[in-house]
Amino acid sequence: QVRLVESGGGLVQPGGSLGLSCEASRSVFTIAKMGWYREAPGRQRELVAVIGRDGIPSYSDSVKGRFTISRNNSENTVYLRMNNLKPEDTANYQCRVEFLQTWVSGVWGQGTQVTVSS
Repeated sequence: QVRLVESGGGLVQPGGSLGLSCEASRSVFTIAKMGWYREAPGRQRELVAVIGRDGIPSYSDSVKGRFTISRNNSENTVYLRMNNLKPEDTANYQCRVEFLQTWVSGVWGQGTQVTVSS
């Protein structure tokens, strides 16, 4: 079973920056997509950004131009750089990976809290 270990997050003032990382343990299965989701109290979980094995990213409109997702395939790690953070970015951020072997279920990380407040 693949395990995801997330790090980063914390408290930052509006306009500040934070970085998240998520490392997946080794597996016989090949990771395809790696992404970040977030969930805030009273709101549905939403996709923040996702990146394919080819390195092509996709972003939600709410973070486009402020967040950057990247990955290191050799280390099974995905990163999220968050700039110009806003209070509405406050949420629990979860990493998710999906596999080339489509019969294998995707895996969620435990989540890391990001709080944007003055």
